[in-house]
Amino acid sequence: MEDSVYNLNQPNPAIAKLVFTIKEKCRVCYTCVRECPAKAIRIVGGQAEVIAERCIACGNCIKVCSQGAKVFRREIDPVTKLIQSGAKVIALVAPSFPAEFSEISDHRTFVGMIRKLGFRYVTEVAFGADLVARKYKEQLNSGTPAISSDCPAIVSYIERYYPDLVGNMAEVVSPMVAMARVVRNKYGVDSILVFIGPCLAKKAESKEIDNAITFRELREMFELNRITPKSVEFSEFDPPLSGRGAIFPLSHGLLNTMEVTEDILSENVIVAGGKSNFQDALREYEQGNLRGHHVHLLCCEGCIMGPGMSPYMNTSASSNRYAKKASIIRYANAKMATLDREEWQKNLDECIKLDLSRTFKANDMRVVKPSAEQIKEVMFRMGKFGPGDYLNCGACGYDSCEEHAIAILSGLAESEMCLPYSIEKLHKYIRDLNISNEKLATVQEALRHSEKLAGMGQLSAGIAHELNNPLGVITMYSNILKEEVPEENPIHKDLDLIVEQADRCRKIVGGLLNFARKNQVNFSDADVTALAEHSINSVVVPSNISLSLSNNLSDPGAMLDFDQMTQVITNLLKNSIEAMPDGGKITLGLTDTHENIMIQVTDNGSGIAKEHMDKLFTPFFTTKGIGKGTGLGLPIIYGIVKMHKGDVRVDSNPDPAAGPTGTTFTITIPRKRMA
Repeated sequence: MEDSVYNLNQPNPAIAKLVFTIKEKCRVCYTCVRECPAKAIRIVGGQAEVIAERCIACGNCIKVCSQGAKVFRREIDPVTKLIQSGAKVIALVAPSFPAEFSEISDHRTFVGMIRKLGFRYVTEVAFGADLVARKYKEQLNSGTPAISSDCPAIVSYIERYYPDLVGNMAEVVSPMVAMARVVRNKYGVDSILVFIGPCLAKKAESKEIDNAITFRELREMFELNRITPKSVEFSEFDPPLSGRGAIFPLSHGLLNTMEVTEDILSENVIVAGGKSNFQDALREYEQGNLRGHHVHLLCCEGCIMGPGMSPYMNTSASSNRYAKKASIIRYANAKMATLDREEWQKNLDECIKLDLSRTFKANDMRVVKPSAEQIKEVMFRMGKFGPGDYLNCGACGYDSCEEHAIAILSGLAESEMCLPYSIEKLHKYIRDLNISNEKLATVQEALRHSEKLAGMGQLSAGIAHELNNPLGVITMYSNILKEEVPEENPIHKDLDLIVEQADRCRKIVGGLLNFARKNQVNFSDADVTALAEHSINSVVVPSNISLSLSNNLSDPGAMLDFDQMTQVITNLLKNSIEAMPDGGKITLGLTDTHENIMIQVTDNGSGIAKEHMDKLFTPFFTTKGIGKGTGLGLPIIYGIVKMHKGDVRVDSNPDPAAGPTGTTFTITIPRKRMA
């Protein structure tokens, strides 16, 4: 089988394309995939396209597409040109016309309308159905039952997807081809034949027909030529006239035409119509369950449900099935009541001598089933890791998850067609988007903060430089005066106060300079564990506070300024101690990655109010009491960390109702010095 497997990537340009997709109208619904018995729909970028080589022109996709995205090849212009050429153009009208033109009460009016279009003769394919039914009955009586179908879509389906059953098909032409041979025999081989009916597949069934249009197209031709029932005269079909073949379009019309009872106890005839039914019948026939029975298959549930019938705008086509059936039965009864049986039998006996045989050719387009490993791999990509994940919901248009996976491997489908997979993927995108939005908000806040601090840093640096000179002068002359004034002099104490406060101002100015990042960082190889221990030893810890070191470093080595980072850690530890006057617990945590060192100082103090969070690194802002802080500690920490090309993050909870209170400062610095 593998040598004849259809190659999806190499289309055959010789195959006529009958069904097309209007991409602008195609939505992501996969209804056409679900309804296509041949799986001739390929999904590309979420849109459906028809694969001509696989398409059997059943028209199911056209009937079910609510958006009108599926259309068939129109033949109005070619047929009009044939008529206008002056050639002997003969219309072959399918027996399902009463179901389509039910508003026309007399068939002779309908025939007159066709003649007015310019057709030389108007014949009824129902006579061809009489001939074919007789051939089928002969085969049934011979004791060699077979698979029969006057439906070209069924024939194409068997040739492509059940090629092993080609030898079991009754080698009898369809009523259309039978009538074509009758008409050419009667009216001449130079006749130009145009079939008119409810079926799309007829457009490509046989080269014995010059062209074919649907009833939809015939209505349009009537409208274009302004032909109405009132504008024509009565006209009868041209001979030979049909008999029981008028009932052929119904689902069991073959049996009635054959004059075979439907009693399953007396006849071995099984009729299966509709997508699911004919597929099931073929499956069972292939398994050997129906051997010995004559099986008649219809792609639609009778030709009255063909895709070439005009759609009803306000109701589904299926809801008009019985009205259409009633129209066919009414016409058939009226016809049989006026039928010249002697003339009909004469024509039948004469035409049955014509060659009504045909042959079939296997055209295997079955796709080789991929290996279990390949299917499993596709399943994994869609998040299906076991039978419990195989929902088989059918939303993708395939009956099972495995069939969908096979279609993906065959190039017919996409993973996104799986609804659960797409929903989960959408949820993941939403989660990722939320995380990205949070990160973006954090970065934007950090950027605003950095811009604010940069401006304040420039201002602070300018102020510090301006203050340094007068402070130096004050300090120098204060010390000179102290040396000249005896200690017992009351002025000496005043000079001490001046020197002390000037020194305090100098320290503040030094802090401003550190904040403004004007100091140099002396990078050197350092042991972060030793740095943490040294910092802890540099802090006086009250007895009501426990301070512990949690060291989870895999590599303690890093390039940093040991003294400045000691200042960072000790300042954070002191802040935590001051935030817990009633005691508590402080943890100095050390973790790392290959690129970074993370230092965390966590306390279970009162926490930082939310309205203060964006002001923490602003110079001179402090939550401490008057005289207890300058508000430069955290800005200096921020400056030192930034000089190390690092980052500072603060997480705090001041609300006991939201969980344990406390604050965590996380400092992240590169393990190696960044240029």
